[in-house]
Amino acid sequence: MTDPVNRQFLFLQGPHGPFLHRLARMLRAAGAQVWRVGFNAGDRAFWFGGQDYIPFRDPHDQWPDTFRAIVAQHDITDIVLYGDTRPIHAQAVDIANELGLRIHVFEEGYMRPYWVTYERGGTNGHSRLMDMSVDDMRTALAMSDLEMPTPPAHWGDMRHHVFYGALYHWFVMFRNRDYRNFTRHRELPVAVETWLYTKRLLLMPYIALDRRIATLRIRYGGFPYHLVLLQLEHDASFQKHSPFTRMEEFLTVVMDGFAKGAPRHHRLVFKAHPLDNDRSPTKRIIKRLAAQAGVSDRVHYVRGGKLARMLDHARTAVTVNSTAAHQVLWRGIPLKVFGNAVYNKPEFVSDQALPDFFTASDRPDSRAYKDYRRFLLETSQVPGGFYSTRGRRQLMRQVVDMMLADADPYDSLALGKTPPRQPLRIVG
Repeated sequence: MTDPVNRQFLFLQGPHGPFLHRLARMLRAAGAQVWRVGFNAGDRAFWFGGQDYIPFRDPHDQWPDTFRAIVAQHDITDIVLYGDTRPIHAQAVDIANELGLRIHVFEEGYMRPYWVTYERGGTNGHSRLMDMSVDDMRTALAMSDLEMPTPPAHWGDMRHHVFYGALYHWFVMFRNRDYRNFTRHRELPVAVETWLYTKRLLLMPYIALDRRIATLRIRYGGFPYHLVLLQLEHDASFQKHSPFTRMEEFLTVVMDGFAKGAPRHHRLVFKAHPLDNDRSPTKRIIKRLAAQAGVSDRVHYVRGGKLARMLDHARTAVTVNSTAAHQVLWRGIPLKVFGNAVYNKPEFVSDQALPDFFTASDRPDSRAYKDYRRFLLETSQVPGGFYSTRGRRQLMRQVVDMMLADADPYDSLALGKTPPRQPLRIVG
């Protein structure tokens, strides 16, 4: 392990809430120095420091030069960020690679909600996992004897996630006077984003009731069904690592494949992402497409909820590249994927045309998936969460040592240097 005293960390944007501040405090306790670049009032609100905070208030086109200047001025050795596709992060990663800096990337857990993802260099479509075969993973696992934790059935800290999202956007909307040049990486105006988060928070009881009614209709309907795992249209995995730019494109492909291939007594269930805040009229689009395909009486829509209950009786599952697919594969349910995903391996993801998949799907190799899952839990999947206090506390027990290690999580396992994993604790 490189001496932490010689490490200079530069934090960019992180998850909504105090996670980055808590992480910085732990790194300083280890002897490292930490700096934070803030791009708006939301970043500033959750960074409880003064001299180590660096506001970026210039136009976006000046960011690359500013980033280089900060790295040089503070002798930065490591950069830390949440997601690697938003423009300011993608530019920083390119420059950091050029300068030979360590790049620490956090992301929501590939096996969420009781794990978060920590990788070096990139995540999702930029992850090292994209180039690893299951056989490579099995070779590395010769150094491991981890018992397989049971997959969780629900989000542990959804309320915290929505609350911090609403609060963050409130600061950006009403306190952003000092960051007039701030450019969002999403399409919607911040006022609309703030309202959608707030509305979602206020309507949670109604959404829960609507979801329960829809779920009961499916559970007691007595019909076979295929499950479609929806994602957020603006999510980086959907926009950067899939062939689609709009959710309607994906919905059209799925509806057409179902109409052509599924037996007439089968149903199609669309399950919304847990954080869907109606920024896109997905339900109305599904209703229109179902009518056009002549299957209106065979299509259902569920607003989020516990995936495990929906999977209990599902025949197959379809997604672009949602991480929820891990629960599908864990249960041995046939899976069809359209985008780049770290789990898109030939051993357990179908390569059939969609109509054929709905007619008679190939089963995944469950043994191969279990080895793959075990590999992730020994490497990049860290127990804990970004948003709840208990989740952050559990995460800090392990992730700081991983950041200070010389090798990344995958190489550490192959070298036999992975520290013992903590038993899984419920953190919601």
